[in-house]
Amino acid sequence: MKLDDAAAHLEALGNPTRLKIYRALVRAGEVGMPVGKLQDRLKIAPSTLSHHIKTLVTVGLVSQVREATTLVCHANYATMRELLDFLVAECCADEVAGKGTKTAA
Repeated sequence: MKLDDAAAHLEALGNPTRLKIYRALVRAGEVGMPVGKLQDRLKIAPSTLSHHIKTLVTVGLVSQVREATTLVCHANYATMRELLDFLVAECCADEVAGKGTKTAA
């Protein structure tokens, strides 16, 4: 994942309402959650919910599928895993090998 893509994902998740929406969709699993149920569960106005879902869809964290008359949202787990992998890819890469050595403060 590129730095700009990771930044866009993190920016989208940096809004508390969008983070609540995303977490609810992650909890819903592969079956996703209809927009109406998401609205009822999170107590978000329809226009506000639509705005935030659009942002999550734009950055690729959420997808939507129409099932008859119902619009179902799904967390994009592949993108979530890519973002997590990006965040931990270089964990401790610059850590000094000699853990037992003390440095003067």
